[in-house]
Amino acid sequence: MSLRKTVMGGAAGAVILVGLTAATVNPVNDKFFEIMKAIEVYTNVYKEVNTYYVDEIEPNKLMRTGIEAMVGSLDPYTNYISETDVETARLRQSGQYQGIGAEIEYIEGFPTILTLYRDQPADAAGLKTGDRILTVDGRETVNYNREQLEEIMRGFPGTVMKLTVDRPGSGRQELELVRGDVDIPNVPYFGMLDGNVGYVALTTFTQQAAKNVRDAVSELRAANPGMTGVVLDLRDNGGGLLNEAVDIVNIFVPKGETIVTTRGKVRDWDRSYETKGNPLDTELPVAVLINGRSASASEIVSGALQDLDRGVLIGQRSYGKGLVQNIMETGYGSRVKITTAKYYIPSQRCIQAIEYRDGKPFDIPDDQRAEFRTRAGRPVLGSGGVAPDIKVDVLGKNNVAQGLLEDYIIFDFVNEWVRDRPTIDSVADFRFTDWDKFEAFLNRADFNFTSKAEEFLENAAERAREEGYDISAELADIQAKVDREQATAIASLKSEIVGIIEKEIAGRYYYQRGQVQMGLRNDKEVREAIAVLNDRARYDDLLSK
Repeated sequence: MSLRKTVMGGAAGAVILVGLTAATVNPVNDKFFEIMKAIEVYTNVYKEVNTYYVDEIEPNKLMRTGIEAMVGSLDPYTNYISETDVETARLRQSGQYQGIGAEIEYIEGFPTILTLYRDQPADAAGLKTGDRILTVDGRETVNYNREQLEEIMRGFPGTVMKLTVDRPGSGRQELELVRGDVDIPNVPYFGMLDGNVGYVALTTFTQQAAKNVRDAVSELRAANPGMTGVVLDLRDNGGGLLNEAVDIVNIFVPKGETIVTTRGKVRDWDRSYETKGNPLDTELPVAVLINGRSASASEIVSGALQDLDRGVLIGQRSYGKGLVQNIMETGYGSRVKITTAKYYIPSQRCIQAIEYRDGKPFDIPDDQRAEFRTRAGRPVLGSGGVAPDIKVDVLGKNNVAQGLLEDYIIFDFVNEWVRDRPTIDSVADFRFTDWDKFEAFLNRADFNFTSKAEEFLENAAERAREEGYDISAELADIQAKVDREQATAIASLKSEIVGIIEKEIAGRYYYQRGQVQMGLRNDKEVREAIAVLNDRARYDDLLSK
């Protein structure tokens, strides 16, 4: 009888197995003894609950709850895949498993359409940016995590998915979406910027991403012989295929460079990935734009170029997704997806930004992160995503203004603004002039981002009440002053906020390409990149020891 069947068969079988095994191991030094003891306890508890619990239980459901709680205590990427879910996972791995052509983010507990791609299944079905997906084929989405939602929404091309959505300003809508092949351009825009600087936007690392980036840079160089540098925009790029990331680095660095390695507990599974082709240009100055939504493959490209001193990074610290998963067979048609390794880039630092303690993310403070060195000897920190060489804060460092993004206030305002406007001017001609409506929306939406000052006031009020003091009038005066200061802070960033609103609006009417083009008009990071690439002395200084 196999180990798996013996353990799953009940407590008695497990006792016999533990008895046989314990005689051959050292219970003090061998972790295997602790594992087998834990399995015996688990099966005994399972047996007793099944036998004596007052109500009838569903054995499979109870076991799945236990398994999911176990893997859920590790990290968000280690998941159990039951027998009923395996066929879905197999389709996904085979490449027959298709998406809907939309980016989805959980907002206030519901999956919400954040970005819609032109002429893809979601767009054809009539979904709109801002739609909250309430049900998928009758199943309520509020109880699903991101990965489970993705699983139930994918399927064979041509199959129909019934959706119930809550549309801002319109209420519940019933829609039918026909699944199909998703074809989203990974390079939606490339062109020339001021100062003879090239620009390439890469939104995802799908197949042909490296070829498309290489072709874009080649075309820009050929048409502009005096090009002083190129900007590679990886902001909001959540990653994709590892080989495409390595090949993109290969555009700018020679053949034979180790770009990324994977290392885990099982050393035989460790892998190294090197550049295998001839580079396009090893001298052209490169600036890479990153932000907090640049993840995985984006971090391999940006981190490798930084470690090899081949490009200047501009923007904000990246997301920090440096974990590798593999799927294992666990018997009876089920599987488990386990985080088995971490990504390491040329300086040998890991890009994973956080640890997981009891399944919850734990950010590692800078003073606890190990220091590494780039090829030229520049210090860089590990285990914290990829930090830019030139930091450019979005909306400055103002916490209140940051709340407009973090709480999706601008996103919600644009949802309302576009509702009664079927068209707008071209990207080149459009200007947002409704600042007064935005301010009115803030008041009506009761925007209540809690700053540290407000947290202090709330704590002071609570402590005063506990001690029998009434300082509510004084605190109300202070709160009113804080509110005025916050309004002033938002007004002081009017031009930058308007730029973000314009970019969001352009995306609603002109999709990816329009959003990228609009962003270039108001982009602080792009302006910084142009300045650096047109100042070779500064560029070289940033990359030197």
